[in-house]
Order: sequence, then structure tokens, then C-alpha cells
Amino acid sequence: MLQWERPRTVTDIQSFVGLAGYYRRFIEGFSKIVTPLTQLTRKEQPFIWTDACEWSFDELKRRLTTSPVLVLPDSGEPFNVYCDASHQGLGCVLMQNRKVVAYASRQLKNHERNYPTHNLELAAVVFALKIWRHYLYGARFSVFSDHKSLKYLFDQKELNMRAEAVDGVSEGL
Repeated sequence: MLQWERPRTVTDIQSFVGLAGYYRRFIEGFSKIVTPLTQLTRKEQPFIWTDACEWSFDELKRRLTTSPVLVLPDSGEPFNVYCDASHQGLGCVLMQNRKVVAYASRQLKNHERNYPTHNLELAAVVFALKIWRHYLYGARFSVFSDHKSLKYLFDQKELNMRAEAVDGVSEGL
């Protein structure tokens, strides 16, 4: 992995990012790190290798070859799901007993960049619950977010359609 040569074509980038993406749950902030590389794979985007691309490539190689400090999940222990969102992407951490089990992150789609902050925070929660449903199904877990409007949202007796969909997802787990 450390000997992997710098990508010279879009296909080279797609191969490298595809391999790295397989291990994304073990790399904190994966989507943020890989952004300069994925931008080069867009249509109509000229292939110009920048310092940001070089850093992204080297950082992914480094993170793929060092051991993350993760623990195996214990189905008898409760999970904690930490979620956060920005206008760049969604990020989540699954923990047990204050130790990291897995990371998850993704970039926002173009239309999602127009969402208000509380919708993005809610999207981060839904993203985490969907991606880790195999861990969380039937288990006790708590969801933590730094956005106060979500607490208000879940305390409401009547929810709008978007909130009802999220409520249905959380009840299904």
C-alpha cells in the first residue's frame, strides 16, 4: 500500500478510492480526507493534481497502513451513537464503554447543501441508524447530537411527514 504510485488518471483514482472506501469505517473523517480525490473524478473536471490531492492520497495511505484503535462490539452492552453534521458532510461514531467500534461519514449531495442545520443534524442521525442497524437492532443504544432542535423535535407529540419518517426509522430498530 505504501508503494502505491500517485494516480495519473481518473480510473487510477477510482481504483484507489474504491479500495480505501472498503475500509472507510475504520478511518475517522474518511469523506473529508477523500474529497480532493473524488472531486477529480467528476465529469467536466480537468485532471489537475494539487497539493490537496497529494495530501489526501498520502493521508489515506498512512491511515490504511496504521492500526486503528477499535473494539469489537459486545451485543450485551449498550451502544452510544454520536452524530454531527456540517454544510460539508455527515459524521458519526459508534461507541461502547467509551471505546470506538466504528466510524461513518459521507459528503453531502448537492441538494442537501441547501438544507437547514436541523435537517442536516437529523440526516446525520438517520444515516448512522441505517448504516449501523445490524449492530443496533435489538440492542439498547443512545443517540447524541450537539443540536438542541433535535431534542425539541423528538419531544413533540405531532410530527410533520419528514420527522414521522425518522420516527418510523428509530422505532423500527
